[in-house]
Amino acid sequence: MDELNQIKRVLDSMIRISENEMTDFLKYCFIKQFKKKEFLSASHSMVDEIFFIKQGLIRFFLIDQNGTEHTTYFAMENQFICDYSSFIRKAPSIYSLEALENTEVVVLPRESIEWAYNNMAEGNKMGRLISEFYFIQQDNQIRDQYIRTPKELYDSITTVFPDIHNRVPQHMIASYLGITSVHLSRLKKAEYSKS
Repeated sequence: MDELNQIKRVLDSMIRISENEMTDFLKYCFIKQFKKKEFLSASHSMVDEIFFIKQGLIRFFLIDQNGTEHTTYFAMENQFICDYSSFIRKAPSIYSLEALENTEVVVLPRESIEWAYNNMAEGNKMGRLISEFYFIQQDNQIRDQYIRTPKELYDSITTVFPDIHNRVPQHMIASYLGITSVHLSRLKKAEYSKS
């Protein structure tokens, strides 16, 4: 159970959970590794798992009707990630999740979440906190795209995603910011010339 200590600490910080509840909940969970560029889940598939990132980096993206990829989020260590809307609605996902590095996750299958709702004193609170995280993340992303300039988005990206420039290809960062790679290069050049 030592390999699950990381998720235990995070769950302990989110909710009050007894040792017995934790042990019973984690019986449903398991560790899984993904190689760089491997998909954790793909668009049009059913989402029956939530992932907790122990180590690594995951890109959350969709492909529009013209075949263009749009990176909407990056998830790093100690975060939960999945297409939560698809998970809740039990509907096919429009997003794909791709490992950008060799990544190790704790898989929380649907059965673990259902068990938590039905058996843990704060099981509903855990689900609510995870859904609140997704709502806030989506709301911030949408708001930022409309009220912040590309320069402001660029300036804040390392606050939101520490060390992102060393871990993610520049074209994916540009996609996340909603700009072209050329525009990103100009922003980086302007930032470099200031220092």
